Amino acid sequence: MAARLRVVAVAAACLAVFGCGRTTPQPSRVTIMQFEAPVTMDPGDHTSSLTYDVLAPIYEALTKFGEGLAVEPSLATAWNVDATGTKWTFTLRRNVRFQDGSPFDAEAVAHSFARLVDPARGLAGGSRFRAILASVTAADTYTVVFTLRRPYAPFLRVTAVTPIVSEAADAKGILSSRAVGTGPYKFVEWRTGEHVLEERNNDYWGARPAAQQLLWTWTSEPVLMNMSVLTGEADIVNPLPPIFAEALQKSPRVQLIEGVGTSVFWVALNMQTKPLSDLRVRQALNYATDRDALVRTQLRGFGAPANSPLAPADFGYAAATRGYGYDPARAKRLLAEAGYGEGLTLKMAAQEEDGALAEALQGMWANVGVRLEIESMEHGVYSQTIFGSPRQKQAAGIDCVLAAWASDNADPDFQLSPLYATDAWSPASANLGFYSNPRLDALLANAAAELDPEKRKALYATAQQTIVDDAPHVLLYYPQAVAARHVGSATGAARLLPGGRIDFDGK
Repeated sequence: MAARLRVVAVAAACLAVFGCGRTTPQPSRVTIMQFEAPVTMDPGDHTSSLTYDVLAPIYEALTKFGEGLAVEPSLATAWNVDATGTKWTFTLRRNVRFQDGSPFDAEAVAHSFARLVDPARGLAGGSRFRAILASVTAADTYTVVFTLRRPYAPFLRVTAVTPIVSEAADAKGILSSRAVGTGPYKFVEWRTGEHVLEERNNDYWGARPAAQQLLWTWTSEPVLMNMSVLTGEADIVNPLPPIFAEALQKSPRVQLIEGVGTSVFWVALNMQTKPLSDLRVRQALNYATDRDALVRTQLRGFGAPANSPLAPADFGYAAATRGYGYDPARAKRLLAEAGYGEGLTLKMAAQEEDGALAEALQGMWANVGVRLEIESMEHGVYSQTIFGSPRQKQAAGIDCVLAAWASDNADPDFQLSPLYATDAWSPASANLGFYSNPRLDALLANAAAELDPEKRKALYATAQQTIVDDAPHVLLYYPQAVAARHVGSATGAARLLPGGRIDFDGK
């Protein structure tokens, strides 16, 4: 999972080709700074949004997202589905080659998906496919047939966020350290702890990008990100820490770029522990949380309080979902009814970078008699801890986890099933608090199989309210996507696509 669990996180939209078609002078190199290093160069072996961003210029998928997150052709030029909703046939683009010179064809596509569903490979990005994909075959050189285990409405969105890799490179075992795709940029080097360098692919099948090189750098220090974009050491900082967004929007040296975020911040409550197995306690923690204050203090206003487990940008978001208002008196009454009138103590796992948010919650919950102990962890330890089994979490004394999640395709199934389905209990997936509701499981399964968009929305509206009523999470807020561009850089216009990915063209 990504830092803060932002799974491949950014609502998917293909990274725009930098400056294609422009006649004004263009930079030879664009430097982009992030707050997290990539975990691998293999697009199938991670679930990190920021790793995905780094690899996006190198790799392409069968489909892609256009305006409004509509699905458009990419490496596939056409597709159709049979009457059962389980057999998808894709026609592939011709005259495309991988950056190692090997041909892009149906065999390469079949191999890319087969490696993901192969349990022996154990690739981190394969979990979403194993439950839905029965087989994938090359019908001929440029035709691929997918057979699903059941109808699955978001399948075209799944293909949009599944990069196709070189079968030849995979056979050599080099993909973890050297990316090989079909995209407008090709891999040059990855210096662990320093940078990833990418170079324009002059053999690219489409319009060639303007910038000759992309240099991806990273730092976990927000102050350094702020200074880098002010001085021009970084052309783009993305995402921009909210603490600096307020100040930088007044600087003549920086252009603030605002977009629509898709992540949801929350606290997962361990329902296998005695205090939190009681609905009244979980509801009390929700009523004890002042979400408006968190948006003001933690996001500097760049965001909104969360009323639902879906972000407003997601398909199916129900604005009418009844969340929890700030009502500490009611929280105290609920705790007293549950037998905790004298208070209780909870232990929270949080990443170091989320320390201020954790401390804000600590202060709010203390007002209703809940003593929150914060165990601050660096990313590696945090990831290992939060994905522990019920027994492992009990041994570690972890009662709750501060995290966030954003689906990579803005579809409710990717946002809700990994977090709330019974079969998604960690370590299998990201149901970190071991929540289980058979009614919700049925709702999510039916919604994922429903091909009628309006019927899907209705099912997801019921699912959202069910989750909120059961309170397995304390939902916190929806951060706005914010990036910053140094005005002295020659990157041209820029905008943020839904979810936070930079479109350097600004088209």
